Amino acid sequence: MNQRSRLNLLVVQVLIISLMLALLGRLFYLQIAAGPKYRDAALSIQSRDVVSPATRGLIVDSSGVPLALNKVGLAITIDRIAIDSQPDKGVEVMQRLSKLLKLQYADVFRNTRLCGELPQGQRAGCWTGSRYQPIPITKEADPDIALQIVERSDQFPGVDAQPIAIRSYPGVLGVNGAHVLGYVGPLTQGDLSNTSGKKYFRSESIGKSGLEIMYDSYLRGIPGIRTLIVDRKEAITSQAQNTSPIPGDHLVTSLDVRLQAATEVALADAVRRGRANGYTSDSGAAVVMDIRNGQILAIASYPTYDPNIFEKGLTVEQASDLFSEKKAVPALSRALQGLFAPASTFKSVSVIAAADAGYNLNASYNCPSEVQVGTRAFQNFESKSAGTMSLKKALAISCDTIWYRIAFDEWLRDGGLRPKADPNDYFFKAAQSFNITQRVGIDLPSESSSRLADRSFKKSWYQQNKDFYCNYKDRTTKAQQTPFLILLAKENCVDGDKIRAGDAVNFSIGQGETVVTPLKLAQMYAAIGNGGTIWQMMVGKAIVKTDGTVLKTMVPQKLGSLKASKSTLDFLQQALREVVVSGTGAGVFAGFPLEVSGKTGTAQVFGRNLNGSLKDDTSWFASFAPTKKPRYAVVMMVSQGGFGASTSGVGVRKIYESLFGVQGNKVIPGAALFLDGKPPKVLPKISPATKPKVVP
Repeated sequence: MNQRSRLNLLVVQVLIISLMLALLGRLFYLQIAAGPKYRDAALSIQSRDVVSPATRGLIVDSSGVPLALNKVGLAITIDRIAIDSQPDKGVEVMQRLSKLLKLQYADVFRNTRLCGELPQGQRAGCWTGSRYQPIPITKEADPDIALQIVERSDQFPGVDAQPIAIRSYPGVLGVNGAHVLGYVGPLTQGDLSNTSGKKYFRSESIGKSGLEIMYDSYLRGIPGIRTLIVDRKEAITSQAQNTSPIPGDHLVTSLDVRLQAATEVALADAVRRGRANGYTSDSGAAVVMDIRNGQILAIASYPTYDPNIFEKGLTVEQASDLFSEKKAVPALSRALQGLFAPASTFKSVSVIAAADAGYNLNASYNCPSEVQVGTRAFQNFESKSAGTMSLKKALAISCDTIWYRIAFDEWLRDGGLRPKADPNDYFFKAAQSFNITQRVGIDLPSESSSRLADRSFKKSWYQQNKDFYCNYKDRTTKAQQTPFLILLAKENCVDGDKIRAGDAVNFSIGQGETVVTPLKLAQMYAAIGNGGTIWQMMVGKAIVKTDGTVLKTMVPQKLGSLKASKSTLDFLQQALREVVVSGTGAGVFAGFPLEVSGKTGTAQVFGRNLNGSLKDDTSWFASFAPTKKPRYAVVMMVSQGGFGASTSGVGVRKIYESLFGVQGNKVIPGAALFLDGKPPKVLPKISPATKPKVVP
């Protein structure tokens, strides 16, 4: 390397070293020498947002009667800035306050800590808002105690009493409505992490279930934001913005508070009636639907709970009871989440299947005591023979064996265990036309999908369970290895993916693997009553702003049509009327002054209760009325309630009595809930003071 090259390299090295020294010097200046200056500058312009939640919108019935509103509570609050400035960080004050309010100090301490101040496993009940706003430790304080706190400010520095809005479910006419209305609760970290584009503020309360969560974006409103500028000592130096909260919009529903109250009472009475008759009768559901547009007029589930307990604060015992199997899981909405075998109510589907298969609906058929299917005899109800009768009469008295024979014959024609490449599957196709596996589309969360035990289901079920049944003895306890269960496991291992003869005959009478929600069955009977249209079910009718402006109207959609001829539907409607006139529902509706059409159902249930007893039958009654110009579909189900007519049928009659203004065997003029026979179309003017008209 020559002298010139060495000189150039030296110059480059000096330049690089100089740049590195300059950079290091600048970093030293910024981070060490001038660090305090820039740190103070940064700390002096930190901002803190104080959120003032908006007043939540009302939920009202179709006449404007409040089902969910806001009441004024008296909150005892703690100012963290004032408390933290105490020498002991407010420990003595909070202990004194806990004793006065009869609360646990540990709870008060946790409730006033920001979630980030507590260890991961101890954050239940922590404060999700800001330390710069009053933190409520109770929302329903005794006014006398609140006065003591305010008057003794020297003993309770940083503690105050102020009015606060509390979500309230007033229970007008005794309405509970917990499963349809839902409840609200504070934001959790999970809510903040899964906002799906929604903007939440930490101190807000949001809908947690029911209509409260489905329409939360409208009901919640827009909170007010006060942005404070604080220095490094957390002292407020200025205010950047201060916006007022904008109240939430109101939700008008299709529910009628009078009908909702009557439906809840009728359901509770039906459950008690089942118990009085010697059945377990642990739970139930009832649905009332306008069959012309899919609007839900009443919906009830039993057992239920008080939705107001969430604002008061759940105890450990209350939280446990909500999901306790011993108490029949009150948190579960049987109407939209419960799945039950539909039993004989499903024979309406079988009528359509028989017509499609070419059977003469006006012919006579034999109803023997039993039908031999392979090596097994399938009995009629109570093993009785009813002789020869019309198909209409067969539906009325709920003969099983006629359907066993028809279903078995069609199964054989489709190829039996070796089905044809394109089987007719009349029974499956008739059921599929009711959209059974599709949800009803109701505007409530967590709706279950009903299950149709057709060929595709059997194949799917087999893939999931084949290994279990083919290795049954290795996968089960000795107690489960009875001769019957071992034989059943062997059959399921060999041909569990096929529709067997027993599957076919059970399907025809609503037994076996097919299960539906009460909402789905109501939708099915509504379609029969209205001539074949399957409507989406809806509870919400409109969103109305606080000034009365209609922001949005919810219009139910047509989801499909029954694939049945008009003559078949006419026959089915007449046969369902015959059920109430001279069949299994005749005794229940004896003397009823208006025409009702319906079907009883008594579903056998496999399994045992927690106490070891065998499960009782599920009681069903599905209906529509008036028969000639149907307007309403009413369905009731009582789990382990026994016979369909004597338990659920009586409950359905009571609901119709309220709807039509029936007392005894007479219609009382002016006593019907809807005087023109139609639920209101015009949206009401909303006021928290609106009172319902009580029918005498």
